[in-house]
Amino acid sequence: MTKASFAIQDGQLRGFQVEGHSGLAEAGEDVLCAAITSAVRLTECAVNDVLGLEAAVKVSQKDAAISLRLPSKLEGEADAVCQTLLTALMLYFVQLQEEYPQHIIVMEV
Repeated sequence: MTKASFAIQDGQLRGFQVEGHSGLAEAGEDVLCAAITSAVRLTECAVNDVLGLEAAVKVSQKDAAISLRLPSKLEGEADAVCQTLLTALMLYFVQLQEEYPQHIIVMEV
């Protein structure tokens, strides 16, 4: 099962951690894992490469995990865009959870 945890502080999304394989299908054939990975990578590219922020990203292939933590002092448009991106990612994962409840769980921490 894939666990997606979204960190919330003072009512703002500050980051996320996604870990584990969904187990929907064999490795390389799992469309749910592919969808999750693609969404995470798109979000990370938007935050770090498009917006030019330096969000902390940790990847563990051994644990099948990735985490992203936004910089602590975001303001204005950068903060608003990051909130939109992380909210969209969380909502997308909630929709996947509704469709595949045995394979992905979404939590707020």
